[in-house]
Amino acid sequence: MMHCWENGIHVLCCGLILGGAGHLVGVRTSQASYGRYLGVSTTARKIPARVAWFFQELPALLVPLLMLVLTTSRPSGLGRHLLLGTFCLHYFQRVFVYSLLTKGQPFPMDVMLTAALFCTVNGFLQAHYLLHCAQYEDDWASDCRFLMGLMMFLIGMAINIHSDYILRNLRKSGEVVYKIPKGGLFEYVSGANYFGEILEWFGYAIATWSLPTLSFALFSLCFIGPRAYHHHRFYHEHFKDYPRLRKALIPFIF
Repeated sequence: MMHCWENGIHVLCCGLILGGAGHLVGVRTSQASYGRYLGVSTTARKIPARVAWFFQELPALLVPLLMLVLTTSRPSGLGRHLLLGTFCLHYFQRVFVYSLLTKGQPFPMDVMLTAALFCTVNGFLQAHYLLHCAQYEDDWASDCRFLMGLMMFLIGMAINIHSDYILRNLRKSGEVVYKIPKGGLFEYVSGANYFGEILEWFGYAIATWSLPTLSFALFSLCFIGPRAYHHHRFYHEHFKDYPRLRKALIPFIF
């Protein structure tokens, strides 16, 4: 029977927050080093995008499911449902839908392995907290925080999936040129897919109302938020007709 690993949870949460802040500072002082910004001269071993996305995201789904199966105690019913209905739902879509449909470029093996390690640790953190630490009152499912957070999560996931669909169909088979994404939330921001995912995780944090989920939401904001800014700058530099009123990440604001 596993008990709540409270001290370890706090350490991992601090690690996520500090790691996100460190990444945010790093990308502000150095050149972006992913996707279209890697350049053609890199000598790192590349992994096909579909394979890389599948294996790097898989631990975030597999670890919580294994912990759920191996748990002998009676976890909070709502905590269990939140784990399966939000966190695992997102990663099921990423592992078995997004990764198999993506048309992205190959990326370095070390990036894939680092992402897989993060997904393993974060999968453990979120699952351990919701299965062994979270305590919800019987009326939490009717609390405005739960309802608002769950709605934010579902809206964010819908935006994320729809935006990925637009990006996936932006170019015809065999094309390698970059094009301006149009439709959906891309009419308002350059990083519609990133906005959707960030909205998901802040909704998840509000619905669960906990430090582990908030620390992951903050990490996501610090890690993928700058990508929206880099893409926004890239579009403005390469397309003279890029919509001037379109923001980088947050509609009408930034």
